[in-house]
Amino acid sequence: MKSIQKYFLAIVPPTEILERAESIKVEIREKFGVKYALKSPAHITLKMPFNYNEAKEEILIGKIGELLKQQAPFSVRILGVGTFGNRVIFMDIDKSKELETIQNALKAFCKKELNLVDELSDRNYHPHMTLAFKDLKPNSFPDVLELVRKRSFKTEFSAAELVLLKRIEGRWVLFRSIPFGEIFSGKN
Repeated sequence: MKSIQKYFLAIVPPTEILERAESIKVEIREKFGVKYALKSPAHITLKMPFNYNEAKEEILIGKIGELLKQQAPFSVRILGVGTFGNRVIFMDIDKSKELETIQNALKAFCKKELNLVDELSDRNYHPHMTLAFKDLKPNSFPDVLELVRKRSFKTEFSAAELVLLKRIEGRWVLFRSIPFGEIFSGKN
């Protein structure tokens, strides 16, 4: 039976970068017991989790595909390490014009098509890939941050698709990739 499920929209880096970020998260878990960030693959959130009717997933995917029809692939730059206070450690992402434009388009889409209200994260968008949060305690924060700084990297990749992630059995899974515009991918 289909039901209301949780989803979110993100850019997921290519395999090589994804694996590097995941290996940092695994090392954080092994050395400090901080594991909550492992409940989702490394990603750059564009729309925070929302509830949606599972029976209408294909309709949602189709509408997002229409929105992305004229979206050209764009470059995403990882700048190094950042933090939100002493509770979140992440790989900082350059807030490029392209990233801001797609995030704003998705925010407007979700408001119109899904009746979602603007959240604080929609208005104060700071692109990043979380490596440790939620179960990261203030007393272990400096040591975890030191480890992340030693393992962090700067790089750039081309974003050519949006990923719809779905919460299944307590974990976020890569549910469906939605390519940016067919006019840019060579498809007719």
